[in-house]
Amino acid sequence: MQIERHALFWIVTAVVFLYLAQLLAPVLLPFVIGLVLAYFFNPVVDALRRLGIPRWASSILLLALVLFLIVLALVFLVPILVQQAAGLVEAAPRQIERIKLMIETSARDYLGSRYPEAEATVRSALDSFASSMPSFMAGVAQSIWNQGAAAFNFVSFVLITPIVFFYTLKDWPKIIASVDSWLPRDNAGELRALAVEINQRVSAFIRGQGAVCVLLAAFYAVALSLAGLEYGLLVGLFTGLAAFIPVVGWTLGTATAITLAILQFWPETMPILIVIGIMLAGQALESAILSPNIIGSEVGLHPVWLIFALLTFSYLFGFLGLLVAVPVSAAIGVLVRFALKTYLSSSVYTGRDSAEA
Repeated sequence: MQIERHALFWIVTAVVFLYLAQLLAPVLLPFVIGLVLAYFFNPVVDALRRLGIPRWASSILLLALVLFLIVLALVFLVPILVQQAAGLVEAAPRQIERIKLMIETSARDYLGSRYPEAEATVRSALDSFASSMPSFMAGVAQSIWNQGAAAFNFVSFVLITPIVFFYTLKDWPKIIASVDSWLPRDNAGELRALAVEINQRVSAFIRGQGAVCVLLAAFYAVALSLAGLEYGLLVGLFTGLAAFIPVVGWTLGTATAITLAILQFWPETMPILIVIGIMLAGQALESAILSPNIIGSEVGLHPVWLIFALLTFSYLFGFLGLLVAVPVSAAIGVLVRFALKTYLSSSVYTGRDSAEA
């Protein structure tokens, strides 16, 4: 009876928490980023603490380092990215016209003598595409702005995130001790073991995938730039950093890179094949070398469940859901496996008792 009360309490708590998270998702984003950064750098603070540096001093040093790297990016990298993004937006109408011309030419070559019969349909489809694309892009931008404006304004991103990062990092042992004090004493050992397993899987993704994203961003940005792709730096950094969202990030980056390569190099095929080869090489690098050696198999999610988690969390929580989908799903997986193990073991035990009776 006591176990049932505990289960009911945690189920109700989880439902209320999910409802509040969905309601406050845009506001929660800077807090989540601060917590993720604190979780990422906590082992560094622990190492510095063992060297005799106070935890508050280590937290200040790491905060200063992160802010310094952000300032370097703002000074040296962001202007180039802004220039490439502005150039891409400015060139969008011309590129749309080129796509229309390429499709029309390909249709004429493919249909041959039958093209005059289908010309009206092709032109109608192309005109519809050309007229809908700007409104579609504007709608996407407006949607992103509506979801992110409350979270990514100057105050929340520049002020709230560093504050959350610093205080969470400084008080991490106190936070863990407080959570531990909430555990029911009869099951504290079992719950601590679950927490350790969840921590292993979540840290494997957050810390491991973070390092993988940085390495992939550097690889894609350098390789695409050397391949001569316009906006290669922008696309490469986006693809690498978006790898934090598995499957989705690489797919979007690859589609963007190949589309830009076709628009820039067609009818030459070799540069397009080089761009395709770079994207495939990046995926192979991630799958065969970086992920197995840096992350390993600790996350423990099947690719089908991974895609399902990404779609579900993004639908419920927007951009925030994409960020937390994998670690939260990994934690849920640990809890579900524990529940199934407990249920099956109790079922086997009950069955034996019945057989003996």
